[in-house]
Amino acid sequence: MVLEETLQEIKRNAPSRLGPDFLAAAERSIEELRKSGIVEKFAKVGEIAPAFEASNAKGNPISLTNLIDQGPVVISFYRGRW
Repeated sequence: MVLEETLQEIKRNAPSRLGPDFLAAAERSIEELRKSGIVEKFAKVGEIAPAFEASNAKGNPISLTNLIDQGPVVISFYRGRW
């Protein structure tokens, strides 16, 4: 199954797994983000990420450039702490 199909399946199954209250709160949050104008600041598909350094889950420094030298990179941002 390709990623797009997997994401569509997750979306189809979400209402039965998450419940109406959670889904309503999530939709409100999404709408607030859209109204804030943040969507226009998102990276676009195919846009090249700037070189950066950050800490990994263990607090060790990592570099995007070094990671790319090892192969494809997926960047995921988490709110809060590990």
